[in-house]
Amino acid sequence: MEEFIHSLKSQALVAECPCCYAEFPLSDALLFDGILPFPDEAESRRKEYENVLKERRADLLRKKKLATVTAETTTEAVNIGKMLEHLVPILKGFDFEPADCRTLFQPIDLLVFDGLSASKVDQLAFVEVKTGEAQLNPPQRKIRDAIRGHRVFYEEV
Repeated sequence: MEEFIHSLKSQALVAECPCCYAEFPLSDALLFDGILPFPDEAESRRKEYENVLKERRADLLRKKKLATVTAETTTEAVNIGKMLEHLVPILKGFDFEPADCRTLFQPIDLLVFDGLSASKVDQLAFVEVKTGEAQLNPPQRKIRDAIRGHRVFYEEV
């Protein structure tokens, strides 16, 4: 085997790096058969790769655990938000009469017929309840933009 490796190194053969595709003379490469113990340089490189792999595994486990915790926290926040949506019309500081509110939940939480309980309707209000740092999702933004753009109408069928 050693003779074969020596003959490979002595010829003008060129190899290509599998990472960067750069060519280099095979005589510059550290060649060994893999049956005997690795040469010191190869063993050192193998240990480096092994350590990098261990670090990547540990990092992946940390990210997986964090993703699970984040998912649980997000789910909990969403569920609490959904429960609060039911209570919003009766909370202190809510600007509308609870009797004027109709729950839709999706895609907008409430439609308020402001004044309906007093047998009049002064205005309609689309109310979306958000808690914490929650933001409107894309359909909710489109609804908001349609309302702000006065692209709302009434149709009797």
